[in-house]
Amino acid sequence: MISRLSGILLEKNPPQVVVDVHGIGYELDVPMSTFYNLPEIGERLGLLTHFLVREDGHFLYGFASEGERFAFRQLLKISGVGARMALSVLSGLSVSDLAQVVARQEVGRLTKVPGIGTKTAERLLLELKGKLADALPASTHAISADSRSDILNALLALGYNEREAGAAMKQLPAEVTTSDGIRQALKLLSKV
Repeated sequence: MISRLSGILLEKNPPQVVVDVHGIGYELDVPMSTFYNLPEIGERLGLLTHFLVREDGHFLYGFASEGERFAFRQLLKISGVGARMALSVLSGLSVSDLAQVVARQEVGRLTKVPGIGTKTAERLLLELKGKLADALPASTHAISADSRSDILNALLALGYNEREAGAAMKQLPAEVTTSDGIRQALKLLSKV
């Protein structure tokens, strides 16, 4: 299995790239999140990879981070989701955004990804529930989705708009309970 490639970037044609590794050109499909962060042609790069063998060929996929590769592999485990759809999801959402969408069960955000309909989005949310939390740093997912939702709803009920409430929530510490989160958010909002 090919786990990582390091070499010279030869070609960039979304979503494919060609990496020269000691005279051998490896063609990889990459999500757009990785594609946008590639160096210029002729420069060195390293990509984590996933090697897929099917009846119709061998395919190599490249990722800038372990989180992207992990999410890609989790998506491939879902019945009816192929590599193309998994790349599309990772091109439309960052790994942290995908984890938040799954934690909040936001069907609407997934259906904005090209090729994902309502039924597919619902299946993805069901199958990925609880599987992407490990791919995120602790600070990104420490406040549970339920606590976040409760804090946001409380702030909205108190008359703050979504922008104000969202800005306050971003400033909350990583591990905060719902009641403490509401109290701290109100303190932050009263200073504005």
